[in-house]
Amino acid sequence: MPKRSLSPIHRATTHWSAGRRILVAAVVIAALLGAAGLTAWSTTRGGQKESEASPASPAPSSPADTASKLPAGTGSVPAPPKLTDPLAYARAAAVMLWSYDTRTTSRDQHLAGMNAWMTRETKYTDWTAISAQIPDPVLWSRMADNAQHASAAVSEAHFLSAFKQALAENPSAITEAYIYAITVTGKQSIAWNDGGGGAEDRAVTLAVQCRPSTDCALVSLAPSVAP
Repeated sequence: MPKRSLSPIHRATTHWSAGRRILVAAVVIAALLGAAGLTAWSTTRGGQKESEASPASPAPSSPADTASKLPAGTGSVPAPPKLTDPLAYARAAAVMLWSYDTRTTSRDQHLAGMNAWMTRETKYTDWTAISAQIPDPVLWSRMADNAQHASAAVSEAHFLSAFKQALAENPSAITEAYIYAITVTGKQSIAWNDGGGGAEDRAVTLAVQCRPSTDCALVSLAPSVAP
């Protein structure tokens, strides 16, 4: 049975996700810098921002800072699960990132829900990348006018091959930050007013932090990366 065409609104939501391809480098670097410790990509990225910014440039908000400014309630966004398995957490996080419901959840509520999944270790967190995955206020309003909502199902999750290779070459590197690079594949189903809807395959590579005896948390993501 052929899948139905996706609405212009849905195509727009797909575009802003694919447009984040610059984050591919961040996750790949995280996987490849095993010898130097997996924290290198975060500190390098932060150092570049500092060197490029003027002295008057404000520091980026951390999840904790942002959370204090967001409204109470998270609408349809689920609370982060208490998991210590990075693969299981990545699967759950992918479903969260690919799902939304403009009928019951405002954009600010959706942001607040996503924020709860982030690591509170400001040295590693990349809230800017995660929050950029939802539409701007104008597009969210258009989606809400059409009662657009999406659900997702995950088919598979695996550690990024480059990450596994780096870890095999230097197993102790993971102990610095316990950040894992995981590629998740699945399907997103979208529906809107008047019976409109469609579905498409999705794939994302997530950076997930899972320290021993501590629940996992989301660090960053890249929309497209080699498996």
